[in-house]
Amino acid sequence: QVQLVESGGGLVQPGGSLRLSCAAPGFRLDYYAIGWFRQAPGKEREGVSCISKSDGSTYYTDSVKGRFTISRDNAKNTVYLQMNSLKPEDTAVYYCAADFDNHCSVQGMDYWGKGTLVTVSS
Repeated sequence: QVQLVESGGGLVQPGGSLRLSCAAPGFRLDYYAIGWFRQAPGKEREGVSCISKSDGSTYYTDSVKGRFTISRDNAKNTVYLQMNSLKPEDTAVYYCAADFDNHCSVQGMDYWGKGTLVTVSS
């Protein structure tokens, strides 16, 4: 069983930045596609960004393009989500998830972390 651990969430002012981390002690994350998802209060969980396990190609949902960057550090066995120019509507619990078959969808992931809360507010 792969255990994913997110960190880096917190309270930030609009326009600020945060970097989320996704680690998996004892498992190699480069064997998996990794996605970042988020769920705001009263809303469904949605995909934010993904990075494939094969060629490192990336995907971003339209609302975060140009502001968020997903990346891998295989030496540290960690996937990051750099979030810049944060907006109040980015407030949500952010989850990382892994899929061995290179899927990237809420329904298609094999393993999920417990999430980290990001609050964007002045």
